[in-house]
Amino acid sequence: MRSIEISVTTHYLPAQSDPDSQQYVFAYTITINNSGDMPVQLLNRAWQITDANHKITRVAGDGVVGQQPLIAAGEAYSYTSGTVLATPIGSMHGHYGMVDHNGELFQVDIPSFRLAVPNILH
Repeated sequence: MRSIEISVTTHYLPAQSDPDSQQYVFAYTITINNSGDMPVQLLNRAWQITDANHKITRVAGDGVVGQQPLIAAGEAYSYTSGTVLATPIGSMHGHYGMVDHNGELFQVDIPSFRLAVPNILH
């Protein structure tokens, strides 16, 4: 049985950001937990990144941070990446393309998560 859970934490990076130039840099750490009973491998990812002006950027490619990790049953894989927005608030969502040990391809949705400068929302 396949059972994959995705959790996300985000961080605003003020030292790398330049609000006067409309550049807000965010890091996000994603943990992919394989609570199923078979190993899975992450093959690719696709993102939709939306800023507060409703500008949508789509990003897709092989693996994550240059890797296509094999995640054993009962194990988790975490990585950190980042994105730049033109606004202090935005969101991301997408999916991972994966394959199980039987060679069956499947997709895991990445739930929408918010990117926001701290204390920007009251």
